[in-house]
Amino acid sequence: MNTPSRFVHPAEEHPFAPYVRLLGKGKTGTRSLDRLEASTAFGMILRAEVEPVQLGAFLMLLRVKEETGEELAGFVDACRLHMQQPEAAINVDLDWSSYAGKRHQHPWYLLAMILLAEAGYRVFVHGSDGHTAGRLYTEQAMSRLGLPVAANWQEVSTQLDAANLSYLPLRCFCPALHELMQLRPLLGLRSPVNTLTRMLNPLTAPASLQSIFHPAYANLHQEADKHLGQPSALVFKGDSGEIELKPQADTRLHRLREGTSDTVILPRSIPNKVAPVTQPDVAPLIALWRGETEDNYGLHALLATTAAALLVLEPEWNLQDCQNRSQSLWAARNTGRLD
Repeated sequence: MNTPSRFVHPAEEHPFAPYVRLLGKGKTGTRSLDRLEASTAFGMILRAEVEPVQLGAFLMLLRVKEETGEELAGFVDACRLHMQQPEAAINVDLDWSSYAGKRHQHPWYLLAMILLAEAGYRVFVHGSDGHTAGRLYTEQAMSRLGLPVAANWQEVSTQLDAANLSYLPLRCFCPALHELMQLRPLLGLRSPVNTLTRMLNPLTAPASLQSIFHPAYANLHQEADKHLGQPSALVFKGDSGEIELKPQADTRLHRLREGTSDTVILPRSIPNKVAPVTQPDVAPLIALWRGETEDNYGLHALLATTAAALLVLEPEWNLQDCQNRSQSLWAARNTGRLD
């Protein structure tokens, strides 16, 4: 008995096949895509003009080859063209990408966002959730804290005007890219999608924060940001891949300012390793913010994260200036905000 074929055998080459071929011709024939090729190929993916087998092959060939900054810039170009655009320009000071979720510690970085918003900086946050089990994601945590979570660009604009802070899920402005983020359990590996979303900066904020899990990706992020013309950006290895400094470790802050790169070392402020929490939660954030309890790790994490953000928001400030400002913002915080 013949088993029916699972595939439809095409009579001619698929339009996406050349991009797979460029990446998969072997050690001597393979080359990276240029920015236009990358943008064209990823645009086809976002418009669902490729077959599933092609998509898997393309993403994994990129993973094995390792994507270039020019390729990532092309992918971002395609996403910005494909995503839903706000009806009117939305002014924002800082782009904060949040796609990893917290696993080992509470999401202290949320308190850094609030401090910056209280200081008058307009902070736009975008992210995704649900692609890795056992993590607390930003959308969940912000909702539990009563912080602004939007469903569309109009709500983002309103929330920024009212509170200088807004989170918009990726699925609300680029659902096709959100769906690609959910492929990790199926593929068993991260793909370039997990990298490009961090530099998406959908509102083209002049300052950008990006976190990496593997230190080797820092140079790749900076290369892509240079291609994209990002004025000010900071990349570092954050806790669980989120934008949160780990106070028990020295952190290399990779900074980009008007096309020039440098590195700032933020020394550890806690000498010993800190044990992970059983389950990340927002209740400890509320207690610390209100002054009801002390949490040495949480305080150092949020202050360091705030200082790192100020490095890109205030390019003329040095690290000590940013640390001093971070501490003054904490001392002057509205302790009744998280009711």
